[in-house]
Amino acid sequence: MGKSKRNKGGRGGGGADDKLDGGGDADSVTSMSSGLSDLQFAQATEHISSQEFVLDKYVDALYEKRGSTREEALGSLTDAFESFVLLGLVENKYVTLLSQFINSIKRGSVKEVCLACRCIGLLAITLGAGSSSHEIMDESHPHLLRVLQTWPDAQKMISALDCLAVVTFVGATDLAETQLSLKAIWDVIHPKSGSNVGVVRKPKPPLLAAAVSAWAFLLTTIGSSRRNTDSWKEPITFLCSLLEAEDRAVRIAAGEALALCFELRMFDVSSSDEADVDSYTGEAGGSKHQLFLNMQALKAKLSGLVYSLSMEAGGRGADKKNLNDQRDLFQRISDFIKSGECPEESLRISGKNGILRVTSWRESIQLNYMRRFLGRGFLKHSQDNDLLHEVFDIKIDRTENMSATEKKMFRSGEEKGRALKLNKERRLAQERKQQNILNEQYG
Repeated sequence: MGKSKRNKGGRGGGGADDKLDGGGDADSVTSMSSGLSDLQFAQATEHISSQEFVLDKYVDALYEKRGSTREEALGSLTDAFESFVLLGLVENKYVTLLSQFINSIKRGSVKEVCLACRCIGLLAITLGAGSSSHEIMDESHPHLLRVLQTWPDAQKMISALDCLAVVTFVGATDLAETQLSLKAIWDVIHPKSGSNVGVVRKPKPPLLAAAVSAWAFLLTTIGSSRRNTDSWKEPITFLCSLLEAEDRAVRIAAGEALALCFELRMFDVSSSDEADVDSYTGEAGGSKHQLFLNMQALKAKLSGLVYSLSMEAGGRGADKKNLNDQRDLFQRISDFIKSGECPEESLRISGKNGILRVTSWRESIQLNYMRRFLGRGFLKHSQDNDLLHEVFDIKIDRTENMSATEKKMFRSGEEKGRALKLNKERRLAQERKQQNILNEQYG
């Protein structure tokens, strides 16, 4: 992403020196389970200071020694991030939040690690594309990779995969950063390709399906700029083999990923390569010709497997819902391969004109992944989060039910907000320019 830049906030609220005193965890997080209702009340009454107090209470609890206390605080923060778009409250304290989330990943239980990974992803989505989310990606990346490379509990790995995919999707500013995360995820899907794997591990179906979905989600961000057709041959071949896996969730995840690969024309040898096939007869030409034949064979295999899965009969005891989901997906993929007809879906987000539309496999995969990651918070973020408005080109008319006076005040406030944002971006650009000059001068 990385289209709009946000100011890097300083540390705020909940530092080690100002954490709650008192006699034990129970006192330090009194009524933590009712924290979300406190936040809802503060939101409803527009008491920003009250909202900040509630959030600071959660942050303070993350410093406690007892793991169950930290887990409860992370759960409350997850609820808060899902229920509200807390941009104004977290953009100046995201560094503190991120630091404590990472500490939970390093020292926490399985439950705490999973909650912390989710909080990091939700924090990035809340902040949106920009320098803050890029920092979140940079800081969390090595810790998420450590989880994926050590192969601990499968649930930990699934949470780390989701988090890595989301923070890269939001925070990456160039192709190299995205490719680094794609490689880490692919090493979970196909472990023998990892350079640091001693004994080859085989991911179980839930982990494999999650990894393939995360990989496809990130692949949507690279567009059709194929750097090297041959570099996609191995992943496409392996994904085709997953269409014959026993687990239906794995087959569905692989099918969506392959539909995206087809849409991005990764099966195609580029026009320059095709010219080489026709004009060269030497070793280079032979290599290009073989690549062309290999990709044509993969296309034929994919078409056959997709058709079979779209027509699969359910045996005794088969899960009919999942079977129908599979048939529907692979029928749409089959139609797409034959005619280029892309999936279309429309969701009403808000009012008369607040419609989210998807008209491609890329958009469909992004929608399904974001909808699953945000859970019950998807509608709220679709309505109020600028990141989702940009990703899905959602136009929300916030003045639809306002009086003429309220509309005038609202638009005046928007103009002031845009001016402040532009000033921040200019200042950040100047600071980076000065820092680059200093780096060049003093190494």
